Amino acid sequence: MIKKLTKGCVALVQRYLPDPYLFAVILTLIVFIMGLGIAQNSPLQMVQHWGNGFWSLLAFSMQMALVLVTGHTLASSPPFKKLLGSIAGAMSSPAQAVMTTTFIALIAAWVNWGFGLVIGALLAKEMAKKVEGADYPLLIAAGYIGFLIWHAGFSGSIPLTIATAGHFMEETMGIVPTSQTIFAVFNIVPMLIIIITMPFLVRAMMPDKDKVITIDPALLVEAPVAAVVDKAAQTPADKLENSTIISMITGLLGMCYIVWYFATNGFALNLNIVNFIFLFVGIIFHGTPRRFLDALAVAAKGTGGIILQFPFYAGIMGMMTGSGLAAIISMWFVNISTPTTFPLFTFLSAGLVNFFVPSGGGQWAVQAPIMVPAGLDLGVSMAKTSMAVAWGDAWTNMIQPFWALPALGIAGLSARDIMGYCVVAMLYSGIIIGLCLMFI
Repeated sequence: MIKKLTKGCVALVQRYLPDPYLFAVILTLIVFIMGLGIAQNSPLQMVQHWGNGFWSLLAFSMQMALVLVTGHTLASSPPFKKLLGSIAGAMSSPAQAVMTTTFIALIAAWVNWGFGLVIGALLAKEMAKKVEGADYPLLIAAGYIGFLIWHAGFSGSIPLTIATAGHFMEETMGIVPTSQTIFAVFNIVPMLIIIITMPFLVRAMMPDKDKVITIDPALLVEAPVAAVVDKAAQTPADKLENSTIISMITGLLGMCYIVWYFATNGFALNLNIVNFIFLFVGIIFHGTPRRFLDALAVAAKGTGGIILQFPFYAGIMGMMTGSGLAAIISMWFVNISTPTTFPLFTFLSAGLVNFFVPSGGGQWAVQAPIMVPAGLDLGVSMAKTSMAVAWGDAWTNMIQPFWALPALGIAGLSARDIMGYCVVAMLYSGIIIGLCLMFI
């Protein structure tokens, strides 16, 4: 049954899902039209909302580009390749490869979403190199599926926001500690079910042997080897570029900051510190500036999708929030809710809004002023309402190319190559999350 469903989803996605850039353009046009018809904005107003929001994610776009570049560069270093190679080399079958990739990606994303995005894709590539007969698109999908639970973990932007003094909803809901959100039973149960069972679901999605898409391992060896320059013929510039001392000193400065950061902030991972760690560990692991820069140049080739598409999603977010469309969609679900079904409908509404506002923080800013007061009126805890929004935001990431772009850049695939598998994962996880939110 799972294999038949997967075949249908893969065929459907392969046929109808456009390139992620065109997907963003089509979403832009859909939101523009909805803003005119549903939110009653004028064409000029919608253009203004779009333009005003278009560049609002520049800092975030740079962070995401660095997730890809620094993670890819670190993975191409000799020590890290050896580590990933050891894990992949221990696999004796394609089934073990996809299950292990899924499990590690889920755990990594639960620790930190940026870390999970990179590690899942890099491990999947290494599995493709080492495990004969493994389906490459399914491996990359397995690495991305881990992103499904990021909001339930230590880097979830919504639970961390409402646990911080001074957040914009503090007057309504106060400070909600993570003991009531991340570590609440209604959050831990679906997270554990997904971590334990998802590898088996992914294994069941494996295509028949005659349908397996493999890749020549030689095509995945991207890190160039720096040319060896005879020491006697080296210029002063060559000596600097091939100096181990310079890399070690630079790396030591980075390590000092990392130690200080964790000593003063605890285990507070965020996107900036993850990128910082990847960058300076990569500098150390590559040994010389020349080898590091060569690996960086290769990694940077995959950032085109992020650079082009993220501004379009920022424009979509500008239209959704500026026109009031996101609030209208949220109210549709509030109006049909009861105390029992409210968490479920909050989850579903967040999943829908996430197509157009693919940012946890941005989505919380749109939905919190509507969902939290409505939940209070129905007697639903603020913590559960908040986590229902968080889970919905993560849930439809499985079929929203926005977040898959770094993984796809690392893998060298298109969204249609993996999204069919991700649809099945989304349907399965949606049942688990929805039931847990309603009845726990």
